[in-house]
This record gives sequence, C-alpha cells and structure tokens, in this order.
Amino acid sequence: MKVAVITFPGSNCDYDLFKAAQQVGGDAKFIWHRERGLENYDAVLLPGGFSYGDYLRAGAIARMSPIMEDVIAFAKTGRPVLGICNGFQILCESGLLPGALMHNISLKFESKDVMLRVDRTDTMFTKDYKTGQVLRIPIAHGEGNYGADNETLKALEDQGRVVFRYVDRDGELSDEANPNGSWNNIAGITNATGNVLGMMPHPERAMEKLLGSTDGLALFTSMVGSMQPS
Repeated sequence: MKVAVITFPGSNCDYDLFKAAQQVGGDAKFIWHRERGLENYDAVLLPGGFSYGDYLRAGAIARMSPIMEDVIAFAKTGRPVLGICNGFQILCESGLLPGALMHNISLKFESKDVMLRVDRTDTMFTKDYKTGQVLRIPIAHGEGNYGADNETLKALEDQGRVVFRYVDRDGELSDEANPNGSWNNIAGITNATGNVLGMMPHPERAMEKLLGSTDGLALFTSMVGSMQPS
C-alpha cells in the first residue's frame, strides 16, 4: 500500500504520520506541497502542525497549495484521505469536509490526552475498533472547536458521519470532557462517502506503549486493511 504524506511549510507531525504508516506495513513517501501527482498512491495523509504559520486561518493558505487540487481529485476516486489536526482544518478549508475549526473555547492551546468514543465502525478507518469503544488519544491544538450551521450538523448526525466524540472515561458526553468547545463533542467526521476522515486528536501519537497508549493503532490497521484485496 503506497501512502502519500503531504508536507506543507510549517507541518510538524509529518514524520509521526510517516512512521505510523510504515508501522502498519505502508510504503510511505513524503510529498512536498508544490509537487503534483497522486494517482499512483493508495492513501493520502495530511499531518498536523501549523501550515503557513496558521496565518489568516488555520489551513486557509495551505488549501491553495498546488497539491490540494490533486488531493481533491484523489478523494473523488474513493480512496482514503486522512487529515489530522491541521490536516482536518485543511480538509474543511478545501471543501472536502463541511464546517470549520475555530479557536478553542478556552482561548488557549490545549495539549493533553483526551478520551474519544468510537461512534462508527463501518468506515475504512474504524473497522478494527468496536462501536462505543473508548480511546485515549493526545490532542495538541489551539483551533479545534468544530462548528457548522444547523443544517450541516443535522446532516452529519442523521447520516452517521460523526466518527469520534470527546467523552469521559465512562464513554459519556459532557462539557468537562470536551477540550475545545466543539459542537456536539465532535472530534472527527467523514465526508458523505466515508473515505475522507478529519479528526483533531492525534492517533499517530498513540501507536506504542512507550508513548502511553496504543489506541491509535487500529485506525491505521483499518485503513491499510480496507485497501487489501478481499
């Protein structure tokens, strides 16, 4: 499985994603934002960081990079596209996912472990999890407060496109468990066809016991497994 890790000026989680892809058997390669051509890849990953210093808005300038035209075309083929943290912001800015990521309700940068509940296991990113499973995954962001208009939020809920939510250790929704004020405790969503996932938490930082959690591993094994011949 050939995996493209897109790197923008200011990306700082690209090596983490590269290693995560390799750890599950992916043949990973860095793709600089000015390069073109993704047709020979099986999956595309957009890493976290501060692309272009988050000027204007997080992800607002990165979406205009030459490679994003190819990412959009790639997504239309049904192959997996994963955006984590700043990658999620870029996916929203590019129109591949609805809504926007705003400043955290605390107006502070939040860096800590959070608990996530897996609400969907019928996606190419979550099939190796169990519905309702609670994960411990790190966050590190200043603009992770997901919001959208009421019509979009209703569509996301009605269509089952909310994949991850912030919860407490018992898997229950609460304001205290929500680190950024994200509406409906949303931590990760997919597009209508389910092949594009954006999430603020960092599963690539939860791949080894040494780092405190292996709860992110199943996301990457799910993605790789979904691309294997049946």
